[in-house]
Amino acid sequence: MTMQPAGTQVASRTTAIIEELKGLEGALLPILHEIQEEFGHVPAESLPVIAEALNISNAEVHGVVTFYHDYRAHPAGRHVLKVCRAEACQSMGGDAIAAQIQQRLGIGFHETTKDNSVTLEPVYCLGLCACSPSAMLDGEVIGRLDAEKIDEIVEEVRR
Repeated sequence: MTMQPAGTQVASRTTAIIEELKGLEGALLPILHEIQEEFGHVPAESLPVIAEALNISNAEVHGVVTFYHDYRAHPAGRHVLKVCRAEACQSMGGDAIAAQIQQRLGIGFHETTKDNSVTLEPVYCLGLCACSPSAMLDGEVIGRLDAEKIDEIVEEVRR
C-alpha cells in the first residue's frame, strides 16, 4: 500500500464530498461546511476542485470562504473560543472582556495558541444579549462573562 501525497488526499476527499452534495440547491455552502468538518478547515487545494465541479470561478469560491467568518483557512486548536463582539456585549463591558481573554491566552482574534490548545475568534451575536457579555466555547454558550469565568475558561482550554 502506497501513501498518497497530502494534496491528492485532499483533492480526492473533496471530490467525494462534492459528488455527494452537488445536487443540492445552493450546493457551495453545504460543500464548504462538509469540507471544513472533514479537514477542520477549508484547504486551499480544495478551492479549485470545488470551482471546477460547480462551474464557478476560483474567485467566487475564495470570496465565499473569506466572507463567512466560520470558514477557516487553517486548522483550529483543540478548543474554539468565540467571543461576542456585537453592540449589546460591547455595551456591557465586552471590549474589556475581549482584551482580558486575549491577554490571558497570549493571542489575538483569528489566532491559535502555540500549544494548539485554543483558537480565538470574534463572533457578531450569539443571541445572548440579555446575558451579555457572552462567548461560546466548543459550541456551548456562556453568558454574563466576568473575570472569574474567564479564568475558568482559560483553565479549561489549557488542560
